[in-house]
Amino acid sequence: MKKDLLGLKELEAKDIQNILDTAATMKLILKQPSKKTPHLQGKTVVNLFYENSTRTRLSFELAAKYMSANAANITASGSSVQKGETLIDTARTINAMGTDILVMRHNMSGAPHLIAPLVSASVINAGDGMDEHPTQALLDMLTITEKKGGIKGLKIAIIGDINHSRVVRSNIYGLTKLGAEVSVGGPGTLIPPGIERLGVKVFRSVQEAIVDADVVMGLRIQLERQKSGLFPSLREYYRFFGVDEKRLKFAKPDALVMHPGPVNRGVEFSSGVIDGEQSVIDEQVTNGVAVRMAVMYMLSRGGFAE
Repeated sequence: MKKDLLGLKELEAKDIQNILDTAATMKLILKQPSKKTPHLQGKTVVNLFYENSTRTRLSFELAAKYMSANAANITASGSSVQKGETLIDTARTINAMGTDILVMRHNMSGAPHLIAPLVSASVINAGDGMDEHPTQALLDMLTITEKKGGIKGLKIAIIGDINHSRVVRSNIYGLTKLGAEVSVGGPGTLIPPGIERLGVKVFRSVQEAIVDADVVMGLRIQLERQKSGLFPSLREYYRFFGVDEKRLKFAKPDALVMHPGPVNRGVEFSSGVIDGEQSVIDEQVTNGVAVRMAVMYMLSRGGFAE
């Protein structure tokens, strides 16, 4: 059994579906007046974040507390990392304190994979560099499943900064395993060479990418990860690649509008699209808590099949 969730690349379709089914059950808890269950009673969850985060870290913290776990947060700026402690030593120290689940976000790709074999705690990848962000993709898939009844056969268009996005990689692995047809679109400078090998169609035009799409997913322009010169300006990006009400009409009339957040209004999407009836961005946030509850519960019960 796998004791960790490091990415969707290594999970089978049945494991992904099991997580989604469990998350759907967990969501029922979030609708109750008293959001408290004993699923993780006596367990300790530590969030170790080397990058800033609001949604993901808070989501994991609330998920742990709703299930009666002891939850603690550690940031790089407030830890012994500032004193020169290595990542491996930090993880081993946290593990030695009786930690059951270690949720980790790091700016270097592969960091959770490095740590997982060295600790007895279950490691959950909350985003590593430009590699994967599995729980974000899982909450996206839960949202799609709720709204569309399933994923198989759907056309899903992902628009934006494909090159720097760990969300898109996890989504491609997960969505294609569950039978979706995935298209990506954006400036040529933001599409990594060879991404077609992951089983997606590549378009340089937003309109072409989202024609007849069941889901239109935007990705944040990650200025903090980019070198200059990949596109002239944010205004220019929006002019050619931003999704507004006019461009959205190329998708199906009932297409879902999704975004992992935070959204740059007037860059990836217009405000009209973000706040429109087709948008399920707020529901993605709710589903993030349910998915993280499901993942932590399943890992505490033995993990996923090899």
